[in-house]
Amino acid sequence: MAVFTPVNLDDVSQWIKQFPLGKALALKGIASGIENSNFFLSTEHGEYVLTIFENLSFEQLPFYLNLMRHLAERGVLVPAPVANERGELIVALHGKPASIVSKLEGSSQMAPQPVHCAAVGAMLAKMHLAASDFPLQQPNLRGLDWWNETTPQVLPFLSDDNAHLLRAEMHFQDAFAGCDTYRALQRGPVHADLFRNNVMFDGERLTGFFDFYFAGCDTWLFDVAVTVNDWCVDLASGVLDTGRVRAMLDAYHAVRPFTAAEQTAWQPMLRAAALRFWLSRLYDLHLPREAEMLTPHDPAHFERILRERIATPAPGLF
Repeated sequence: MAVFTPVNLDDVSQWIKQFPLGKALALKGIASGIENSNFFLSTEHGEYVLTIFENLSFEQLPFYLNLMRHLAERGVLVPAPVANERGELIVALHGKPASIVSKLEGSSQMAPQPVHCAAVGAMLAKMHLAASDFPLQQPNLRGLDWWNETTPQVLPFLSDDNAHLLRAEMHFQDAFAGCDTYRALQRGPVHADLFRNNVMFDGERLTGFFDFYFAGCDTWLFDVAVTVNDWCVDLASGVLDTGRVRAMLDAYHAVRPFTAAEQTAWQPMLRAAALRFWLSRLYDLHLPREAEMLTPHDPAHFERILRERIATPAPGLF
């Protein structure tokens, strides 16, 4: 993620004494992303990731950290949060909430093949089922309410054509969210940001999902749509690769079968997933926050995906 809050090894050397990790040996900022300040942290006990949360509050964070712990205890491959000597997963650093989690092995697969998409689909279904009894509740903070709040803020920056697209899609999604099909969709905690750079592989072996800090309670189908829109597309055009889509959906369906309502909602949900990231990228580009290593993503990528999802039906869920 971007580095908004500068931290050096001396800062961490004192702070880390409350954790059972030994001495801090090295600290390196992670430049990708745009929400939190993340650092690779080497200690006497191993390799970890330190996150300083720039937007989420002390009150909101227990949902994310405890969800990760809940999933890890049920065999889902996710980073394990590290508690301090008082059992706390969230501790102030430079006056902001911070946490330490284990570092996953492997690297992100940025050119996925069907075998990678199948592994992600199966683990995503396992994650949804494992989280179904998670006791904490928190809405998807980048869901429909946020879309409606953000749309008028970004509209002044858009061309007439894109402004028309955004208004029309918001009208469509508001109506869709009020229909019986949408209300029938299965729900629970979702990752909501499971892009290629948030999953680790060692060769063809999936080693974990990470960066759960957009997670919230939403429809499981939205999570699938977000994932398909990143893992299964041609990045230049936004067109879906049928082989990768089929691999991901079939693997998911084998673990947690899709419902008839989800099949009906699939096309609108792919559009919703594209809209969510088009909006957030527009917001980050035109209304940026200061950051030491901030690189905003190109909104045009998800504009293309949204237009493609409107124009071309995707392969069905089953």
